[in-house]
Amino acid sequence: MDFLNSIFAHPTWLAALALPALGAVFYWLSTRNRARRAIAFGNFAIVGKLASGVRGWVSHAAVALALVSLTLVIIGLAGPISETKVARNRATVMMVVDVSLSMSATDVTPDRISAAKAAGREFIENLPDNLNIGLVTFSGRAQTPVSPTTDHDTVIRALDGAQLDQATATGDAIAAALDSIKQLTESIKGEAEGTPPATIVLLSDGKQTVPQELDDPRGAFTAADEAAKAGIPISTISFGTQDGIITVQGEPIPVPNDDESLREIARKTEGQFYSAASLEQLRDAYTALEDDIGYELKRAENPRPFLIAAFFALTATITAHLVANRTIPQ
Repeated sequence: MDFLNSIFAHPTWLAALALPALGAVFYWLSTRNRARRAIAFGNFAIVGKLASGVRGWVSHAAVALALVSLTLVIIGLAGPISETKVARNRATVMMVVDVSLSMSATDVTPDRISAAKAAGREFIENLPDNLNIGLVTFSGRAQTPVSPTTDHDTVIRALDGAQLDQATATGDAIAAALDSIKQLTESIKGEAEGTPPATIVLLSDGKQTVPQELDDPRGAFTAADEAAKAGIPISTISFGTQDGIITVQGEPIPVPNDDESLREIARKTEGQFYSAASLEQLRDAYTALEDDIGYELKRAENPRPFLIAAFFALTATITAHLVANRTIPQ
């Protein structure tokens, strides 16, 4: 019984499966008796026309489909349990987006920043409506244009309006995201449902330049260690290619992407790391994060597939019954 309880919410309903089984036996016995009576008392020519051919098979099919419909309804009533994708309505996501000058490189069509904004917009639009989303943009300094909110349109407008600037202060950006999460957590302390889960999604195309050292007190690795202590994973996306170039005052400057440091930030915080060299790959990375961040799998009753199947089986039953019982042509 423990096994059935792990598969069905109301396994006692399964005892009713005896009904379609008994119905099948009863129908088989009744068709045999009907055939004997027809042979004993009927006109053989007429009996042959009525008892054979397509109409006879359709009649049998109608009964079989009716029994299948009943079986499916009983299974549905037993409450089959399956893993269902459920929105994380109270989770918090801080999007951290690099807006340094290197994001103007055109190794990604049409350029890195335009592609990042387009994919980020889609990411936000596809997250559950009740999920809190905040935005941090960073170049030489970090800004938090939007604190965590369920007003996703505001976040999209802020992302669209982000402007490029010099330098890359990755550590400051992570610290700003942590501060926003901390403020939200403190504002909801004492609520019955407890503190909601939080995560950071960091998109950057290059290595930190302010400060130079990643382990500096303001560095990205130091901030990642703080996130790890707080139990907040940072999923990172290394965007762009090794061939990126920007022009500053007429001089070409290489701006290769930086997989190494971003992979380490993700590792330190038990987040996910993605490398995206095109808009499509960036969309794929965000899509993977949507499922991981915005939704969770929960075991719950899911009778719908069985009830849908029962609906179609019952429809077929009625159709077969009407065909089998048409008036015999004169």
